[in-house]
Amino acid sequence: MRILLGLFLVPLWLGAQQVAVKEHQLSNGMKVLLLERNDAPSISGGWVARVGSVDERPGITGMAHLFEHMMFKGTPTIGTKDYEKDIEIIAAQEKVRDAMRSEERRMREMWRRGEITDLQDPDQKTVEWNQLNEEFKKLVEAHRKVIVKNEFDRIYTANGGSGMNAYTSYDHTAYFITVPANKLELFMWMESERLLRPILREFYAERDVVFEERRMRTESTPLGKFFESFNSLFWESHPYSWPIIGWPSDITAISKKQADAFYGTYYMPQNLTLVMVGDFKSKPALALAEKYFGRLKKGEGRPPDVVTLEQPQKAEKRFYAEAETNPNVDIYWHTPAFGHKDTYPLSVLAQVLSTRTGRLHKELVLGKKLATDTWAWQGARKYAGEFNMGAEITEGNTPEMAEQEIYRLIEQIKTEPVPAKELQKVKNNFAAAEYRRLSSNHPILMQIMRSEGLGNWREINEAGPKIQAVTPADLQRVAKKYFTKENRAVAVYTRKPGTGGGDEDPLMAGLDAQSKAMARKMSSSINANKNLEELKKQLAGLEAQMEQNGAKAPPVMKVIRTVLRNRIAELEKK
Repeated sequence: MRILLGLFLVPLWLGAQQVAVKEHQLSNGMKVLLLERNDAPSISGGWVARVGSVDERPGITGMAHLFEHMMFKGTPTIGTKDYEKDIEIIAAQEKVRDAMRSEERRMREMWRRGEITDLQDPDQKTVEWNQLNEEFKKLVEAHRKVIVKNEFDRIYTANGGSGMNAYTSYDHTAYFITVPANKLELFMWMESERLLRPILREFYAERDVVFEERRMRTESTPLGKFFESFNSLFWESHPYSWPIIGWPSDITAISKKQADAFYGTYYMPQNLTLVMVGDFKSKPALALAEKYFGRLKKGEGRPPDVVTLEQPQKAEKRFYAEAETNPNVDIYWHTPAFGHKDTYPLSVLAQVLSTRTGRLHKELVLGKKLATDTWAWQGARKYAGEFNMGAEITEGNTPEMAEQEIYRLIEQIKTEPVPAKELQKVKNNFAAAEYRRLSSNHPILMQIMRSEGLGNWREINEAGPKIQAVTPADLQRVAKKYFTKENRAVAVYTRKPGTGGGDEDPLMAGLDAQSKAMARKMSSSINANKNLEELKKQLAGLEAQMEQNGAKAPPVMKVIRTVLRNRIAELEKK
């Protein structure tokens, strides 16, 4: 886990701050966003594919995320010792895989008849499938002698590049890196090459990597497996109902042929945006973009739109689970999509409620001591949104007790205007956070790519003034409109009997072994740190990252946030 650090000493009013992005379009329809900043001799660059898990369908859930992995596998000239042999082996692998898929179709029939109980169990595979699998393994071994692992990353690193990475969200996929200013043309060539001539090497091995990633991040975490079920309950009809990483049965069934079709549909230049922030001159940079990215063939038409809307919820939904973690309550309400006028007061309202100085913490943690941690955030996706509030419960209390206190606070907001001083403090915090995000090339790049992926890169300039214009009446209006019983889904988690307790630190309860080790190491460092301002920077950065991740934020983040808050409070008392 990376904790992003931001500048702490900032002006309180930055509503007029604008990012001077220039928009261009290449001859093939690809959008280019350029922002010249000459603070340092480097360029943070990347590109956005406007495709995410929302664009999938049952049967290929997880495709967008899997394809993100595959885009690092190289080209005809990167990632191979012998390209001709390379593609020959890939073709042979596909021939065997076609035969394996035919056998898998037969096994699904056997499963429906009850002759097989678990399609993922290696011991229940047919003799024919196992024979084909052995043949495939031999081809994999032959392929390993031809490919050059991680050459894409090594080329960048050798030329001073850093931070190469990517992410997949519900609505878009983004790829990014920072390079020295004198390596701009290398960046243009590398990134356009993997779009122009991607070679999906080790496709099935990478598919297995994603399957294991899913197991570690979702099925092996205390709440991960439950959240997937709860998410599917919350989203009744929308494609947001399935996880970004995909359902297990789909991940293991996706074929390279399907991935090739996915690429052709969504990775056409009209659906891509190149973004660069840093030390360059726009005119020559745009010429290089045309030279390299202009090689991409313009696709026919447009990718299909997402037309399935979320059905208006008709009644409260409730979800109960016993988990190997501290009891907590997690409440979600349906809210509007990215860019809707109501998302701005909802975002402000989330800040009124959350953070160490927010109403939830003051009432539930400090006041009634019902909770050890609280949270509230507004998540606006491209087609719909969600507002989340919740609390982790102290020993001797119940999730339902905290739930009722949360509803009491909501009713208070509906009936009593938020005082001007409290509202202005929240607006100042937004302005300060905006300043931190716009303080250097990489965070600016990430903000532009995220807004572009959600539908409008100009949000990086437009959101600030809209946040500052929010009034107490706006907060009351959106609270009354969205925070209704019929519009919410509630997850109540209680501790599974026989787990936790004893001498275990309650903060660590529910974390897996790897997360516990990470949390202990970071906690030790935090508690030894006497620099109050540095700790506040860390907390601000962590909270910003958690806000961006939303429901996907790993549980260990909440633990570190609590440790940081406690340490800051301890130092402030001295």
